[in-house]
Amino acid sequence: MATLIPFTSSIRCLPPTPAFAATSKPLAVLSSERKMRVPYELRKGQSRLFHELPSGLSMEVIVQEGAKPGERTGDPPLVFVHGSYHAAWCWAEHWLPFFSSRGFDCYALSLLGQGESDVPPGSVAGSLQTHAADVADFISRNLALPPVLLGHSFGGLIVQYYLANIKSGQYSEMQGSFPELAGAVLVCSVPPSGNSGLVWRYLFTKPIAAFKVTRSLAAKAFQTSVPLCKETFFSPMMEDQLVQRYQLLMKESSHMPLFDLRKLNASLPVPSIPKSTVQILVMGANNDFIVDAKGLEETGNFYRVSPICVEGVAHDLMLDCSWEKGAEAILSWLRMELV
Repeated sequence: MATLIPFTSSIRCLPPTPAFAATSKPLAVLSSERKMRVPYELRKGQSRLFHELPSGLSMEVIVQEGAKPGERTGDPPLVFVHGSYHAAWCWAEHWLPFFSSRGFDCYALSLLGQGESDVPPGSVAGSLQTHAADVADFISRNLALPPVLLGHSFGGLIVQYYLANIKSGQYSEMQGSFPELAGAVLVCSVPPSGNSGLVWRYLFTKPIAAFKVTRSLAAKAFQTSVPLCKETFFSPMMEDQLVQRYQLLMKESSHMPLFDLRKLNASLPVPSIPKSTVQILVMGANNDFIVDAKGLEETGNFYRVSPICVEGVAHDLMLDCSWEKGAEAILSWLRMELV
């Protein structure tokens, strides 16, 4: 565990409080130069910390302690994993305040090369294996209770790989096993087979949409076109000013691609698992421009659960103008299944 060193920057940063001891061990905190030129202003009660990985690289973690009304204890911590062109900030905007106010300690990670996390030497993009191992290392070294792991979009694919590699409750760098989870939530997740099926369906059934998705994501046109950014990630009623704010943060979040696509395709589909003892929630959005209904159905079938499709929201379910709908559905599932 690294020595605790206060993080200093132009952004207001609140120190961690002793109350985390109920669900976590001390976090490793490292000083770091700012990676994003556009600062994300932390909300009240949040702190930005850095977890040192075995490689020596540091991973950004935005933390928000759960309020414990009536000294409520035993709620599992929540660990959030973002997708492409996003970072820890996408969870900190709405969902960290929401879930922490309901008693959950929340940890939003920025994967390597994203957000304020370090960039690997040679700017070599990660893989399902390396990203999942980094998430496992954070959980193993910092959390005293098995967490609920939540992943969005390609982050959901990382969570799926994690689920396929849980072998014991102890993390071992030699064996490559991952700590146990209390549960997992896949939010608008890329399905276990990857996004190739989505792309081909769009090409044959929605050629104009296929062109827009390709131009938006592969060519990164969402970074310069507000209408295209809105259509890709958000609902039509989202205010342009807010879309512009998130557009700029997304542009600054990715210092390198989240995945080496050749490595990613070689590791798919995600290995199948027997009926999992981990409770899994599969959640989609009915206005999702990226992951279609068949993709959501594929993921639900893979994990033998009935997926939930949230009405009136788009792909960025945690940032969209009706973000509360997804948060409330997850909270209901947590209360029903886990606590």
